[in-house]
Amino acid sequence: MKAFMHRCSGLAAALLALALFAAPARAQDGALLSGAELIGELQRGGCVVLIRHPATDPTQADTDPLHPENIVAQRRLTTKGRADATALGQAWRKLKIPVGSVATSKFQRAFETAQLAGFESIDTSLDYTEGGLVVSTVENQRRAAALKKQLATRPDAGKNNVIVSHRPNILDAVGKDVFDVSEGEALVIKPQTDGAFKLIGRIKIDAWPALAGQKP
Repeated sequence: MKAFMHRCSGLAAALLALALFAAPARAQDGALLSGAELIGELQRGGCVVLIRHPATDPTQADTDPLHPENIVAQRRLTTKGRADATALGQAWRKLKIPVGSVATSKFQRAFETAQLAGFESIDTSLDYTEGGLVVSTVENQRRAAALKKQLATRPDAGKNNVIVSHRPNILDAVGKDVFDVSEGEALVIKPQTDGAFKLIGRIKIDAWPALAGQKP
């Protein structure tokens, strides 16, 4: 009996050690890339970069959301938001991050972000436009599905596709794990072979100048 108990305690100890050893490996597998490692991924291409538009004026509201061409009735980028968008583009050019297709929401704050960043051939689409309570549940679901499809679509070889959208759209497509996505933040997505996608990194808007070796 004592021998049996000894063998059981030894087995339990071995299983505990295995569990403790395996746990960090699982955490590491799910860890996001950052810094030079993440920039290296972007420089090689093959990512979709999903950006929430930069800073806006919280005292403004979208008073005519069904007509995105009515720019004066929209919440707009602040001076800081415009400066941050410009700095993002400067950082990408200095880091030589290759750009493929660029698409944005139809709201001016998203389009202007891509424009100020210096991206070319910008497409706008309702697929990435915030719908909120003024469109049907079915339409919001359609937009989420469309965004998910683009996040799972591989860019042309050596390029990164860029999408500028809004927090609700981002949460609907990527999930609650990014509930804290901040204005201007970039989510770096890697399309997978099975038609899915994987979040591999997050970059705050204020981090770009430092990543590019510029003074913040």
